[in-house]
Amino acid sequence: MTTVAAIMFVALVLLAALHAAWGFGARWPAQDERDLVALVVGRTGRTRMPTRSECLGAAAAIFAAGIVALAVADLIILPLPATLITMAAVFVTAVFAGRGIAAYLPAWRQRFSQEPFATLDRNWYAPLCLLFALAFAVLVAQRVGG
Repeated sequence: MTTVAAIMFVALVLLAALHAAWGFGARWPAQDERDLVALVVGRTGRTRMPTRSECLGAAAAIFAAGIVALAVADLIILPLPATLITMAAVFVTAVFAGRGIAAYLPAWRQRFSQEPFATLDRNWYAPLCLLFALAFAVLVAQRVGG
């Protein structure tokens, strides 16, 4: 399980760094802000990226999920009760599962229908969230089961 947690941490840190970079004005992998919004936000009618604080907040949350992955696998020791770490991992599992499932619901598709985001969301972003949810669930099961 340590390998799973380490891979999750690296992937989540990379995603967090990308969100932080967007918060500071990076436009990769798009040419300009409008194209980046269409690629990674996808909100119908939106043409501007989220604010710096929103991007950094997302980056912090994603990074925190990576820390939880390490902590639930006992790769790092946090000054928190073991039960709280397990509960945090269950919460992160639920967040990733919810985000992954949401992409296939009509209300989500109506709100986030801008292309190419809508297609990327169904084919890549949502499955990645579901994969993270599954990996966290495995880590939690391993921790709880012994």
